[in-house]
Amino acid sequence: MAETLYRDRWIECTSDALRIRGYYFPWGTKTVRYASVRAVRRLEIGALSGRARIWGTAHPRYWASLDPRRFSKKDALILDLGRFVRPFITPDDAAAVEAVLRERAPVRPG
Repeated sequence: MAETLYRDRWIECTSDALRIRGYYFPWGTKTVRYASVRAVRRLEIGALSGRARIWGTAHPRYWASLDPRRFSKKDALILDLGRFVRPFITPDDAAAVEAVLRERAPVRPG
């Protein structure tokens, strides 16, 4: 069984993959193997950059996973998986998830 390195209500980092709960409709989990993460970008979110979006997208390039508390958060992570749509996640501790991704995935700075 995989060791849990980080966990909150919607995001879980295990020793082998990142799991994003509430990514697919209605409650499906997206599993992202660390080897498939090309880059991770951390950004400060505001009213016009995703903070008010609970789930889905207003921009076809990014998909925000379900997070009803996103409005109270300041940081988000965008994952480049080499595909057109990039997951947009808002873990409770973005720095901790970013650290796990930079340690376990072959990511470029971004």
